[in-house]
Amino acid sequence: MKEITVREFFDAKKKDLALSLVTEPETLSKRVNSPHVNRPGLALAGYLEVFAAERIQVFGETEVRYLQSLKEEDLVARIRDMFKTDIPCIIITKGLTLPPVVEYMANDLNIALLSSRLSTINLIQHLSRYMQDIFALEKTIHATLVDVFGLGILLTGKSGIGKSECALDLVHRGHSLVGDDLIKLRYLDDQLFGRPGREFGHFMEIRGVGFVNVERMFGIERTRRQKTIDLQIELMPWQENMDYERIGLTNSYAEHLGVKIPIIYLPVSPGKNVSVIVEVAAMNMILKGVGYDAAEDFNRKVHEEIRKKTMQKKIDDDAQNSNRNQ
Repeated sequence: MKEITVREFFDAKKKDLALSLVTEPETLSKRVNSPHVNRPGLALAGYLEVFAAERIQVFGETEVRYLQSLKEEDLVARIRDMFKTDIPCIIITKGLTLPPVVEYMANDLNIALLSSRLSTINLIQHLSRYMQDIFALEKTIHATLVDVFGLGILLTGKSGIGKSECALDLVHRGHSLVGDDLIKLRYLDDQLFGRPGREFGHFMEIRGVGFVNVERMFGIERTRRQKTIDLQIELMPWQENMDYERIGLTNSYAEHLGVKIPIIYLPVSPGKNVSVIVEVAAMNMILKGVGYDAAEDFNRKVHEEIRKKTMQKKIDDDAQNSNRNQ
């Protein structure tokens, strides 16, 4: 399970969320292991049965005013009960201040109090996006990712099959490289994203040539830092007795991080222009997205042709039988 310390969160978002530390620096040692944010209204009222204590707690104007309305003994009891659940930290919005006893208890029980000048709605929106990004599911695979006509195409296959060479040809033809060899997949906002597995540039290893820097060689406009993955193309060695898809009526899918994406198994043989086929696959997918499926259109026309020939044969047979009867 992923987790970050409150100190890491505070250092990363101090400027963006207009944060300041109210308690002692030692309180930043707690860990956050949930991407969600919680407003603890019911917990402050004394109901802790379903309290999401593992989340960052946000105190807006409603929570602050409620605490200010309590008698000191009730306030101490409610805060102590909530702090004993071992929450990671509290963020108070709008620059509001809590009663001094809350700060004292937070220092005593090692709970960080952070203050933000942002409104409650703005803070929760920004904080939720950041936490979802930090805790997004991810994995790294051996593949090459290219942007072809605006689609993210994931090229996979055995080492040496020609993924890098295909991507290089696509870049030369005007498309963009996201990453080569290692691709980090991330599940975020119900979509699958890919980015380079290494953070030091858009390098490619071309067998016989060595490493080339795509950004320096072709320009920064031929590279991307991240791309949604729309299609996977698995490059496979050509085998004479293999039953490959020829019409396209059957759809196959690959699954990564719980997301299913269309996959095409593309046989590779000497002399085959793989990059052109990748472009055609991308354009075909774009056409499917606007409602046109070439395979279904072809199948419909074949059946229509068969129907016409069957009807014509029936007419000819009826005419021939009629002539015999005469």
